[in-house]
Amino acid sequence: MSFAETLSLLNELGTKPKKGLSQNFLIDQNVVRKIIQTADIQKGDVVLEIGPGPGCLTSLLLEKGATVYCIEKDPIFAKALYRLQTEDHRLIVHCADALDFSFSQVPFQKVVANLPYHITTPLLEKCFAHPFTSLTLMVQKQVADRIFAKNGTKSFGSLTLFAQYYSTLKHQFTVTANCFFPKPNVDSAVIHLAGKEPLKKEHFFPYMRKSFQQRRKTLSRSLQDFATPEQIKKALQAVSIREDARPEMLSLDQWISFVEAVSRI
Repeated sequence: MSFAETLSLLNELGTKPKKGLSQNFLIDQNVVRKIIQTADIQKGDVVLEIGPGPGCLTSLLLEKGATVYCIEKDPIFAKALYRLQTEDHRLIVHCADALDFSFSQVPFQKVVANLPYHITTPLLEKCFAHPFTSLTLMVQKQVADRIFAKNGTKSFGSLTLFAQYYSTLKHQFTVTANCFFPKPNVDSAVIHLAGKEPLKKEHFFPYMRKSFQQRRKTLSRSLQDFATPEQIKKALQAVSIREDARPEMLSLDQWISFVEAVSRI
């Protein structure tokens, strides 16, 4: 939907973008088409869309032949989405808060969404907890940078490791603030993540969370709830990691190896 079309629909519905719901609507059709292309939507795909708003992505998903489950918190937009309904009823709308909604109710394979920025991280965690083929998501550029960060950099953190644990990071592209109405204060990015079989070694998560809460400390200091500093240093030595390592220095594989080494001591 263009800027003029978005304004026309808002006037027709008698509503305005709600800041509390992070309602910044995509008005650049080239970006919309690129998102759908990135998601590689095929006829017969079952797609979950979170926060569809006016439905600019929804309409193209339906045109591609997908069955689309929408979760929209705003009742005005949830009702308005039914104007896009297909003859074979491939559009299903749930008027609900995505944070409270059980994703297990929806048999989706792919997620395509412009995520509300104020709840991006918890929604990502909900997506990761459900088996998926791919996630194609519009997020704040800073969040995308964190997800794609390399270990050893300041942006690398627990979110990076969660994303790498549950998915293969494919690619991202930047979307400027001018592509939205109203214009946000930050740029955005579309990220594409391919689902993968979990490693079944989630026991490293508590160590990871604890250490990144105190990321300025070395692991031997921040993980004293789990082992003594001497034991932590011994485990680091066992997997060829520096004794004074901080959490952002370890890759996903190194984190898993390190925690396994701690458990053996």
